[in-house]
Amino acid sequence: MIRAARERIGTNLRRTPLLSNPALDAIAGRRVLLKAECLQVTGSFKARGGWSAVSAIPEDTRRRGVIAFSSGNHAQGVAHAAKMHGVPAVILMPKDAPRAKVDNTRALGAEVVLFDRETDDRDALGAALAEERGLTLIKPFDEPQVIAGQGTTGLEIAEQAAEAGVREAEVLVCCGGGGLTSGIAMALEAEAPMMRARTVEPEGFDDVKRSLETGEIRRNDRLGGSICDAIVTPQPGDLTFPIMHRLCGPGLAVSDEEAMRAMALAFRHLRVVIEPGGAVALAAALFRPEAISGSAVIAVASGGNVDAALYADALERFAS
Repeated sequence: MIRAARERIGTNLRRTPLLSNPALDAIAGRRVLLKAECLQVTGSFKARGGWSAVSAIPEDTRRRGVIAFSSGNHAQGVAHAAKMHGVPAVILMPKDAPRAKVDNTRALGAEVVLFDRETDDRDALGAALAEERGLTLIKPFDEPQVIAGQGTTGLEIAEQAAEAGVREAEVLVCCGGGGLTSGIAMALEAEAPMMRARTVEPEGFDDVKRSLETGEIRRNDRLGGSICDAIVTPQPGDLTFPIMHRLCGPGLAVSDEEAMRAMALAFRHLRVVIEPGGAVALAAALFRPEAISGSAVIAVASGGNVDAALYADALERFAS
């Protein structure tokens, strides 16, 4: 399914670069390679899963439209794919989603419906709208075609790492519900078996890390309060967790401040813009060296859709 998703995506999305800089290597104490999904169409890897899912829907069903719920990156990925396929899209977004993500989703032609992530049941809201309008619901991570699309990132990592002379490494992935991590993990299993995916989350919202430790799905106690909004989810998915439990190493967690510091370092040394939730993997690569093995580490920068004020704060606070 991952290889088929890659065929359907074709040249419609970008083969994002694998970047490096000696200054980051020095901080981490090993070679650091950054998979810059923040340079993907819509500014996030979610464009992959969105295209995979929309393109896989039978045409007679697809023309009625699609619906998704997201804090912004999945929203934009589905909205972009729907626009390019000429079908309507309805997106449920939390009221506290970054303004830039809401505006960008609307700019792609989607109808945005806002909800309160603390009090509203987004799954119930999405299911009701889907039934009412005859829309196809595209879940943000617990959906086979979305996982397959995200897995195309892993195919690229395997190819690009080999081109860079790296065949054995831990691959750190910013993790919310686990769609990207599980897709990458399966792609690496097939194409780069000497590499192992590992999840990275914000401290206090490390449901996947705790789930991997116990072997059972654990929930977060709260769903708000971290600047890493893109990867704050209630719990890992029913489809994604068994894959991660089988293929991934122990999970990692970093603080919001470490994520912001990683954002500043990525700008200074790589000239790329990363959002907080998309920077946690790089933060772990740089600031958790004792928890990582091997002479090289690959970090996925999963998204770059950050509000200007927050980004300016990160650059100012960690200017040196």
